[in-house]
Parts: sequence; C-alpha cells; structure tokens
Amino acid sequence: QVQLVESGGGLVQPGGSLRLSCAASGSFFSINDMGWYRQAPGKQREVVATITRGGSTNYADSVKGRFTISRDNAKNAVFLQMASLKPEDTAVYYCNARIRRLAIAYDIGYWGQGTQVTVSS
Repeated sequence: QVQLVESGGGLVQPGGSLRLSCAASGSFFSINDMGWYRQAPGKQREVVATITRGGSTNYADSVKGRFTISRDNAKNAVFLQMASLKPEDTAVYYCNARIRRLAIAYDIGYWGQGTQVTVSS
C-alpha cells in the first residue's frame, strides 16, 4: 500500500503564513510528479502548484509569488510554503503524487486525506 500523510493546516490571519507537508510511505519504485490542490466549499478542486521529480515547478496564477512548492526526494516528501495568505485561500488542501509501484509499468495517482486551511480575522 501507498499512503500520503499531510500536516500543517490550521487557522491563520490574513497576511500570515503556513507550511504544509506531505510524506509518502509504503512500497513503490519512484515518485514522479507531485502537487498541491485545494477545494473550497461549493467549488471544484483546483491545482495550486506542481513539481516534477527534477524540481521543475508550476503555480496557479492566484498563488504565484506567494506560495512556494518544494520536495525532498530522500524523504519522499513535498511541501507548500504559503505566505501573504488571503481569505480566498481558505480551502481543504490535498497532496497528490504520481507513483510508480514495484512490478507495475505505469504511474498511479494518489491523494492525501486533505488538511484544512482557514484564513480569517
């Protein structure tokens, strides 16, 4: 089995910062693309940021310049540093990873359980 475990969510005031973490565990050959997605009440899940195994990143326009995605391949982990948080950033944030399992010749997408981020005064 493969598991993604997230941490770091919480309540923060506008302008504040949070750092989300996600670590993969289980049996797998490699982790390829990883990313963070979010879903606000009444809205569809949307991509926030992605990062390739080699470290190439992409960001949604709404978070560009405020959020930073990074990864530690030795720890099978991905992080999202969020700064200058706005009320519209309030959502459940999900970690995603495309993982190559042992003896399986294609990638499988996995999701974390989600962590709540609330930006409010």
